[in-house]
Amino acid sequence: MVGLASRLGRDFAVMGILLSSRIGVWPLEAAKFPALAAVEMVRRCSQHELDAKNKSSRYMFVLRRQTAHVTETKLVVETNEGLVGRVLAYNDKELSGESLKSEDARVERFVTDPEALRKKQREERDNRERFYRILRAMPDAFLWEYDGFETATPGLGRPGEELVRLNFRPNPKYDPPTRVEQLLAGMAGTILIDPYQERLVRIDSTLQRDASFGWGILGHLDKGGRILIEQGDVGDGHWGLSHLILRFTGKVLFFKNIDVNTQEVAWDFRRVADNLSFAQGLDLLRKKSTAISKNRNWKHGQE
Repeated sequence: MVGLASRLGRDFAVMGILLSSRIGVWPLEAAKFPALAAVEMVRRCSQHELDAKNKSSRYMFVLRRQTAHVTETKLVVETNEGLVGRVLAYNDKELSGESLKSEDARVERFVTDPEALRKKQREERDNRERFYRILRAMPDAFLWEYDGFETATPGLGRPGEELVRLNFRPNPKYDPPTRVEQLLAGMAGTILIDPYQERLVRIDSTLQRDASFGWGILGHLDKGGRILIEQGDVGDGHWGLSHLILRFTGKVLFFKNIDVNTQEVAWDFRRVADNLSFAQGLDLLRKKSTAISKNRNWKHGQE
């Protein structure tokens, strides 16, 4: 799951949450799809996502992040020392001149200042752990029900394969062990699963009621918040996050408003060396950014 844990965990933190065998081919005529089979499918897929974090394959990709105030497009590469991102454009205007020098200085700081890099690594590690806790909790936090099939498309699973669709709603018997998992108590929606690859393809969930976190002491999220996650095979059996939507409002510590409205799209995944250092990753971004900008690949249909 290329960059997924770090990217999602980061946004969860912003919201204030602080928070071996294959499955076989599931019957396409599964009108009587058993509940036990549904939750077992989710359990196995969640475990497979957790197992994927130990794979060493690294990728470079273009990431477009849009909020209520700014659109940022950057080239990102995974390294052994964390994610390295170099901004290509703000609000669809390509960086040049002094803006580009400032961006290079921002990223270069992580190479020249070891403490800044260590802080970045700690934040990414904490973000990943938050997301892993959510993955581990999913099978038991919800009640699952079979809801048919969809055909995978580019950026969504493996194109052409049949995906299993499940509905989910809160499990009233689930007791969240920490504040990280408390968000799940109010979520409901659908997921798509690739039953052959045992991967989660799409999670689309909405907050059905106001939800407190930190047992109401730290804050709450308002009803109607939404999380959409989509991922697909980016090559050689490796999967990457292709689409993300996070929309939440609420309060932290009774006085600070939460207003998250973020959408991310990632594309042009390219395999890179598995043993890149942060400095090597930055050098690679500098070299590739010129070609990306020349071909206007950072636009991704925005013309």
